[in-house]
Amino acid sequence: MQASHDLAGVSVSFDEPNLVPCAGLLPAAALAQRLDVAGVVDERLTLGRHGANSGIKAMTVIGAMLAGGDSIDDTALLRVGALPQLFDLSRAPSTIGTWLRDFRWHNVRQLDAVSRELLARQWAAGAGPVDLSAPLTIDLDSTIVAVFGRGKQGADFGYTKVRGYHPQLATIAETGQVVFSRLRGGAAGAARGAKSFLTETISRVRAAGATGQLTVRADSAFYSKAVLHTAAKFNVRFSITVRQDKRIRAAIEAIPESAWRPIPYWLSTPEVSGADVAETRYTAFADTKRAMDVRLIVRRVRPTPGSQLALFTTWDYHAFVTDRAGDTLELEADHRRHAIVEQSIAELKSAGLAHLPSGRFMANAAWLALAVIGHNLARAVGLVAGDQLRRATTTTLRRALFTMPGRLVRSGRRRRLRLPKNWPWAEAFATALTAITAIPKRC
Repeated sequence: MQASHDLAGVSVSFDEPNLVPCAGLLPAAALAQRLDVAGVVDERLTLGRHGANSGIKAMTVIGAMLAGGDSIDDTALLRVGALPQLFDLSRAPSTIGTWLRDFRWHNVRQLDAVSRELLARQWAAGAGPVDLSAPLTIDLDSTIVAVFGRGKQGADFGYTKVRGYHPQLATIAETGQVVFSRLRGGAAGAARGAKSFLTETISRVRAAGATGQLTVRADSAFYSKAVLHTAAKFNVRFSITVRQDKRIRAAIEAIPESAWRPIPYWLSTPEVSGADVAETRYTAFADTKRAMDVRLIVRRVRPTPGSQLALFTTWDYHAFVTDRAGDTLELEADHRRHAIVEQSIAELKSAGLAHLPSGRFMANAAWLALAVIGHNLARAVGLVAGDQLRRATTTTLRRALFTMPGRLVRSGRRRRLRLPKNWPWAEAFATALTAITAIPKRC
């Protein structure tokens, strides 16, 4: 940011009425209009006292989140410059706060129904998996959303010793879209309610049009009879990390040395990579009525030389159970790709889920549901924007598209956005807008 002139001498004034600070929100807003997001919210949501124009209020929150907002006050961003002329239906932060505080549990579930319907509409419009008849992978996880005050209903200390909330999330690995979310108190265990959560997640994916084989991946917190049997009940394959109790350790120790296969890391040798994979048959939950015969796949890694772990053991073991068919090395590599769920969580926390802004639990649950709708809307824009942004994170989409400034002009009774010359992602912006304009209106 060098300049040949004195930057301190540049005068500043806040008086440009035609400037649009987030003109790049146009594709996302156009997609929301094509999918009739506001209409679905109005149809589904029945608040007690402040339910008028709920669709407009929801879109105000979603628009602010897409622009990087993470608090109720940030919704004021949509009311500056010429944005009110471009997006003329928005509400003030005070109105949004009152609206959110009116939510009850059944209203949050109504928002869940909205996100379910919108996911199906996005996928039907082509803003989802390329082939709905192909296999899809569901990643389950939970995360801590930290809070910094004692006035938050439901916020508590959990296993991380951090005060906050502990929401569950389910994502689609192929698109990064969030299929389902559920806000829980901070003291909730990672897998509490996992059975019903997985059941609804599978239902949502099927309702969105997916007909291919589904696979669910999760870490050891979700290793339970309920989760594995729920997956089996709905013909969903599973790949779930196991806790290394006595039975698991005994099964690992019984694996013969000849069964271990080196992982072919890129530009490495077995001596350098120091990681091998083996498998054995294992009866999960033995001595119970719900015993299940599974494949136990184990990766062993040599501890880092000089580390404390290297003083006590030769190998560090990581094991998971699965009922999938396939090569051991390929399944193990695919299971490690479960870590991609952390990317979606990071994207949510980069804006709307940076914190949960209300003191009321149900208001925060509604905020989470709106953050998920906004995240999926952003991902959908990226998916139709062409190869340049197809795999972009929402943080990249925010920088490349949503926060792009513009100037609103009128000509021939039509609104026209004049956007920055030489914008690096101009082609992706035009591609997304063209694809979205071609989607038939649902309203």
